[in-house]
Amino acid sequence: MTIFWAVLISGVLSYVLSSMGDAEFVLKDTLILAGILSVAIFILGDGLLKDNKATE
Repeated sequence: MTIFWAVLISGVLSYVLSSMGDAEFVLKDTLILAGILSVAIFILGDGLLKDNKATE
């Protein structure tokens, strides 16, 4: 589910920013951004945020 939402959010973000910058929409760049976003979510969700809840 995380990967689905990362692709959806990065697709919207890439489309809006490319439209505002008068550039073409590139799907490859969108998928790269989705991969980076997914990895960041997995690291935050499994590592950093879980450790904070255990210390409280």
